[in-house]
Amino acid sequence: MTTRRPLVVANWKMNGLRASVAQLGTIIAGAGGLGSVELIVCPPATLIADFAAAARGSPLLIGGQDCHAEAAGAYTGDISAEMLRDAGASAVIVGHSERRRYHGETNAAVRAKAVAARRAGLLAIVCVGETRAERDAGQTRDILRAQLDGSLPQDGEGVVIAYEPVWAIGTGVTPTPQDVRDMHASIRTQLSSHLGGPGRDMRLLYGGSVKRGNARELLRQENVDGALVGGASLDPDEFLAIAGVYRDR
Repeated sequence: MTTRRPLVVANWKMNGLRASVAQLGTIIAGAGGLGSVELIVCPPATLIADFAAAARGSPLLIGGQDCHAEAAGAYTGDISAEMLRDAGASAVIVGHSERRRYHGETNAAVRAKAVAARRAGLLAIVCVGETRAERDAGQTRDILRAQLDGSLPQDGEGVVIAYEPVWAIGTGVTPTPQDVRDMHASIRTQLSSHLGGPGRDMRLLYGGSVKRGNARELLRQENVDGALVGGASLDPDEFLAIAGVYRDR
């Protein structure tokens, strides 16, 4: 089990309207009973300011799902890390597989966004993970190594890593606990080699079809310091139950 502070992040993706503040209220009410577990909810950008206002004074933090690398400029439709911070965000997800796949984001682009997040004072949650084809070809470790080397700021400061095997995201299919343990151990070794001391202390989250029924066996593995939760996080009780895995460790 980890000795690093556990972190459980909700990625709401493209879900939620202003009425969703009521769902957030349930999470806020439950956050205080989770001890040292840190919680972050990342709603769509349209809800960040409302969610941040609702969470003010509570242990719950609010984050964004993406940011532009530049602080400002002629980038129609984009949102800078500074804008997220101004709206009340404390963190931002960068390099999620859906951004890499549907928006063609490269490792270099992800690194630039992670640097931008730190510039704005946000925690950068950097996502890495292999596809099913890459896994079947035995390329998982090479893919992860390339993503980590290419996506992280040079010193790794202010960064959390989320390992999300792409084939497990939203599919209901999950790796075995042994798979998760092995992959997180490999990532930890790579981070320690690449960054030294900071790599040994960096929090590693697991993501990919995490739910109440499998959270304990997946998240209470060595080098698993929390979770990035997708669809299950839209149910406040489910999300709190997942986070509760770490409460009594």
